[in-house]
Amino acid sequence: MEQNSAFEEFDNTTKRRDLLPVWIKIFTWFFLIGGSVASLILIAGFFLTNVSLSIYGIKANHPYTIPGLIVCILLIFKAIVAYGLWFEEKWGPKTAIIDAIIGIIVCIVMMVVVPFVNSNISFTIRLELIPLYFYLMKMREIEKRWTSS
Repeated sequence: MEQNSAFEEFDNTTKRRDLLPVWIKIFTWFFLIGGSVASLILIAGFFLTNVSLSIYGIKANHPYTIPGLIVCILLIFKAIVAYGLWFEEKWGPKTAIIDAIIGIIVCIVMMVVVPFVNSNISFTIRLELIPLYFYLMKMREIEKRWTSS
């Protein structure tokens, strides 16, 4: 006679993290580390003389400049998103979709608008748009299954 375990219903459930493809898991760790470093850079900013910060074509040499603060805020936000995905928070996919949309918008602005406004910045094709597009599509696909599990 086979006895049913009280925990049997939990044995068959998949972890939300298993819904993420390997490439998103790898980027999750990169951005957890990157956001932590960005936080430390913001804290230690008074003691830093020259730090190279860059994301989506925004470049800065100090964290306490407008571009530096934007880069640090973007990296910290990406770390929050990575935390939500890695620790299977219910809000993880929704913030990941917002993150992808913000990334796409910033890339397009840095590629199309800024070169015409600032003569020091030349036109460049932002290749980050390619993984951002696939990230957005994958997170939209995962979102339904994530919230139901």
